[in-house]
Amino acid sequence: MAFLHSSISLSRLLTTFVLLTILMAERRVSIRIPDRITEPTRDLPDNQSLKTAVFALGSFWRSEAVFGCLNGVVQTTVGYAGGSKTNPEYRSLGDHAESIQVVYDHRRISFKQLLEVFWSSHDYRQVFGQGPDVGNQYRSIIFTNGTEESRLATTSKEREQTKSKSSSVTTQILPLGSFYPAEPEHQKFELKRRPFLLQLIGNLREEELERSNLAAKLNGYAAELCPPKIQRQIDAKINEIIKKGWPILRDL
Repeated sequence: MAFLHSSISLSRLLTTFVLLTILMAERRVSIRIPDRITEPTRDLPDNQSLKTAVFALGSFWRSEAVFGCLNGVVQTTVGYAGGSKTNPEYRSLGDHAESIQVVYDHRRISFKQLLEVFWSSHDYRQVFGQGPDVGNQYRSIIFTNGTEESRLATTSKEREQTKSKSSSVTTQILPLGSFYPAEPEHQKFELKRRPFLLQLIGNLREEELERSNLAAKLNGYAAELCPPKIQRQIDAKINEIIKKGWPILRDL
């Protein structure tokens, strides 16, 4: 996978550095970096309200960040789908595509709304690739569970095709078979590039990080892919914690 150009805002990094420098210089607080902790059990929606969607739209590092900040999204996992190889691995994908599994509360966000995010987050006219990432594993796919999802996916694809008369929409619509979670080092990739944010949530273990709703949101925040309003809300929350000097972020 081609190295992704960092989209971290220099101004945000400078702001955080200045705040920490001022606070420590004036000895108003003492930032304490905690040992690894276990994330407390959260009240998640009941299973009847949870649904799962799987999409492929290029690099799964960025794709996970795109969906993580959406209100109603409970959990994100990167992995492999759309192929025939059993137990694919990053260095041995076979014919699978890099994909993102989204667990969401359908009372707060619909499959149709997820489709809108899917279409707006990549170039579905590019054949087998996205930008500098070229290859079969980067192809565009909507995976569907059942007739209604298939209908919604088909309708949305037809709509996008009318917007792109000069070129064809290359997105495939396929029934979802097996989804294979990727290796731990690929989960919450954008968040892991910001060690300070990992410290803010208590240095969660890999398995906790993968299923954490908070980590999913911060993964989007780290890549600056959250809606502007949510980006500002998280900025404010982090700055408040820095001022207090106890970097444990529990909720957003």
